[in-house]
Amino acid sequence: MARQKQSLTGKQKAAILLISLGPDVSAQVYKHLTEEEIDKLTLEISSVKKVDSGQKESVLDQFHQIAVAQDYISQGGINYAKSILEKALGQKEATDIVNRLTSSLQVKPFDFARKAEPTQILNFIQNEHPQTIALVLSYLDAEQASQILSELPQEMQADIAKRIAVMDSTSPEIIYEIEQVLERKLSTSVTQDYTQTGGIQAVVEVLNGVDRSTERTILDALEIQDPELAEEIKKRMFVFEDIVTLDNRAIQRVIREVENDDLRLSLKVASEEVKEIVFKNMSNRMAETFKEEMEFMGPVRLRDVEEAQTRIVSVVRRLEEVGEIVIARGGGDDIIV
Repeated sequence: MARQKQSLTGKQKAAILLISLGPDVSAQVYKHLTEEEIDKLTLEISSVKKVDSGQKESVLDQFHQIAVAQDYISQGGINYAKSILEKALGQKEATDIVNRLTSSLQVKPFDFARKAEPTQILNFIQNEHPQTIALVLSYLDAEQASQILSELPQEMQADIAKRIAVMDSTSPEIIYEIEQVLERKLSTSVTQDYTQTGGIQAVVEVLNGVDRSTERTILDALEIQDPELAEEIKKRMFVFEDIVTLDNRAIQRVIREVENDDLRLSLKVASEEVKEIVFKNMSNRMAETFKEEMEFMGPVRLRDVEEAQTRIVSVVRRLEEVGEIVIARGGGDDIIV
């Protein structure tokens, strides 16, 4: 029986686990899987004829141990988890559990930093090379990274934002070295493959969290250094569906400013939430007219809709630039008094 347990593959263990947990719990697990994972796991489950009590107990025990270890890691890192598990299970068993966990879940680099205060991280990295700072910020939560970027010297902000945007892959050796310098009290294991991080979306999320003054300083500098990158970042910072974040007065101002044809096209495929808030800020007569005209529009090309939405987003950003509307973002300069 011991040989049979050892020969189980990861997919077989997953199948046995879901069978043991029952259909209701398994259905909830499926919601977090990709289509490919669902297909493979369903096929594996269908091939299981019988689960003996020994296999079931072994798989459930392994799952419980890994879940407990992950909880310990979230509290204090890999070393903390290992020390707790060693006291409970012994050194060999603890090492096996941690190795299984780190190989399957791949604990993300700089996990210790995501539990720290932004001011603490700033003290660690503010005198480092801009590339090092960009790497660390790209691994932090967007809110943390936004606060740190706002506190860095203005002459560094655009450079670091650009480095995050164009960052691709970083070798595990470099990540490990930087972690060793910054970690101080905690140690974190890194995955042995190259880790994808950074990119334009990463810097967009960071900039969406900084105050308006910092954002303007960074984008102005980027427009000089790399106009195409600056334009791409601006396009992603406020999308058409974000209209729901504007207040009623701002939405009314946008409606007056944009072309009716663009608004009709954009609303044709917009979410019900967007339609509702836009129509709410029109007169009853105008809203009814829009709804009737949209019904008779017929099919529209997606490209035409996207172009219309882009023109509306440009109007929104222009109105914000001249101070006629406010786009909610991090920092204190958006507080209305």
